[in-house]
Amino acid sequence: MQLLLVEDDEMLSRALRTGLERDGYGVDVAADAPAARLALTDHGYAAVLLDLGLPGGSGLQVLRGVRDRYDTTPVLILTARDKLSDRIAGLDAGADDYLVKPFQPDELGARLRAVLRRAQGRVAPVLAVKAVRLDPARRSVTLRDEPVPLSVHEYRTLLALMERSGRVVTRHQLEEAVYGGDSTIESNTVAVYVHQLRRKLGDDLIVTVHGHGYRMGDAR
Repeated sequence: MQLLLVEDDEMLSRALRTGLERDGYGVDVAADAPAARLALTDHGYAAVLLDLGLPGGSGLQVLRGVRDRYDTTPVLILTARDKLSDRIAGLDAGADDYLVKPFQPDELGARLRAVLRRAQGRVAPVLAVKAVRLDPARRSVTLRDEPVPLSVHEYRTLLALMERSGRVVTRHQLEEAVYGGDSTIESNTVAVYVHQLRRKLGDDLIVTVHGHGYRMGDAR
């Protein structure tokens, strides 16, 4: 089970990683906000342990970017900010739990297990367009009941289109959903992922609406 630890304090990061790996988790580490955003767009994680005070941006910005692209990965905030207003802001931004530093390793382990259990028990509607079904809870995609392997970016592109089935989705909206608005991506990136989805799921599944964007399903 792979976790992302976002923490700029090197000593604390090393100690947390050692403890989590001892408990059987795999751990990737990001020391600033840009590295965290990159890791979260390139990989899928079982959960994220997120500090709020980060170089290059705030943890809340990272968290909002995750939720804005329909990513339901559990996020446990780890921070020294102990004001009620800070806790409320973190939870309102989409955090699953909030743990104030300093904390005991046993409490971190218990909180992490709790958010993972809740995530596994979430009931999310299965999305279906024609013969394609997408199960957000399992992050699985099937075509005529056969599993279809997708990359992280292909999956997020498909999810954004299926969430808006019957409506035109612009390239900018897809970029926001997949990359959180990263302005450094190539202009044809969305078209590449749409092409790959058509190749895997069928040429007629995603319709190009010239001058506007893409649509799945019948127009509303």
